[in-house]
Amino acid sequence: MTELSTARRERTAPAGFDRRLLPPMLLGSVLNPINSTIIAVTLVPIGVALGAPPARTAWLVSALYLATALGQPVVGRLIDLFGPRRLYLLSTGLVGLAGLIGTLAPDLGVLIASRVLLGFGTCAGYPAAMALLRSEARRTGRDSPAGVLTALAVANQTIAVIGPLLGGLLIGLGGWRATVALNVPLAATAVVLGLLRLPKESGAAPTGATERPALDLPGMGLFAATLVSLLLFLMNLHLRDWYLPLITAAAGAAFAVRELRTPGPFIDLRVLAGNGPLLATYARALVAYVVAYSFLYGFTQWTEQGYGLSPLHAGLVQIPMFLVAIGVSVLSGRRRGVRGKLLVGALGQIVACGVMLTLTAGSPVWAVVLVALVFGVPQGLNSLALQNSVYVQADPDRTASSAGLLRTFVYLGSMVASATAAASFGPRADSGGMHQLAWIMLGAGVLSLLLTVFDRTLGRATAQTGPAGP
Repeated sequence: MTELSTARRERTAPAGFDRRLLPPMLLGSVLNPINSTIIAVTLVPIGVALGAPPARTAWLVSALYLATALGQPVVGRLIDLFGPRRLYLLSTGLVGLAGLIGTLAPDLGVLIASRVLLGFGTCAGYPAAMALLRSEARRTGRDSPAGVLTALAVANQTIAVIGPLLGGLLIGLGGWRATVALNVPLAATAVVLGLLRLPKESGAAPTGATERPALDLPGMGLFAATLVSLLLFLMNLHLRDWYLPLITAAAGAAFAVRELRTPGPFIDLRVLAGNGPLLATYARALVAYVVAYSFLYGFTQWTEQGYGLSPLHAGLVQIPMFLVAIGVSVLSGRRRGVRGKLLVGALGQIVACGVMLTLTAGSPVWAVVLVALVFGVPQGLNSLALQNSVYVQADPDRTASSAGLLRTFVYLGSMVASATAAASFGPRADSGGMHQLAWIMLGAGVLSLLLTVFDRTLGRATAQTGPAGP
């Protein structure tokens, strides 16, 4: 039956990339970014409504990324083994449930719980999109067009433009609960598109395998223990939590032993350890997104509390960054090189952090907007270059899980950024705290630059991508 549906699809689908897949791919991949950007202008109103300081509302950010950082590679591996359709439908359905629970949340604790569920619900979109790109490349015998990879990056940037402004408008119309309720219609649309457009065949076994390998549940459990203990420590750095790094080390060691000994590992550490370029890409993603998310959350809180903007105006300040990011992604998307993009991206972050250090509560509005404009350049270049790098460097049979692991490092960066912002600001996001945050961001930007300058494998990644597709 599976072979019959596959054959039917091959007869009816276009010879090139099946663009009917684009709507569910794009919508699924942006469910997480739209919630990330909307919450940036919602943290202060939620804190006021529920009587919570920034240190507590920061958990709304941390909870989402804790769940997503854990879930992305797990769901990605499930997609590699069983195909994207069922995982996509299940996950996007959870997004709608999370939106309903969050809308009715009576206190901050329930709202945080809904964000955890939302994080798990948004896990399938991006790995499913990357898996579909790889399957289409196999079906057509040609690599997926560069324009499709660019479309994924631009879709995320476009949603990031809409997110802060939409969040401000929804707060004005219906309060912060309206921003949470938005997930219900978005999830319903994603489920309908998934039902109508995604191929019905279940996932095939990896290339060259005679049967699908067993699911490595112990490995996934140890991975979860390692990541959760690490992120809990990063979210609230304090000496009283000294035991968490010990749990991280013990669980991580057990995870490594398990993955090296099992025939069907969740994360193949032998292959990953031998793939230096991919590991370097993950490291760059971590430090680059410490800077990006520190700006998105920390700088936005400062514009509201330290600079005195309303949530709507704080969202408007973010728009120039994302508009520049979209333009940069479109212009550079069809260019094969990733090294140049990463170098310019790191330099752009360094320059923007330098400008942040000059701002005070009395700075002119144009100076605040200037920071957003400068940040737009690395925002557009880094996401595209990192995504393209993973597509080229990953094992083709583990495209979805490798893409999910990229998002794990991105979200690990967001967790570090969230913890750093909370520690820098304390009870109020004032200018002194913003400057402290900017110095940390500057250090991360310099590290990102060094990781790119000394990585000689990036040139080979460019050569492997081949000509840009239409």
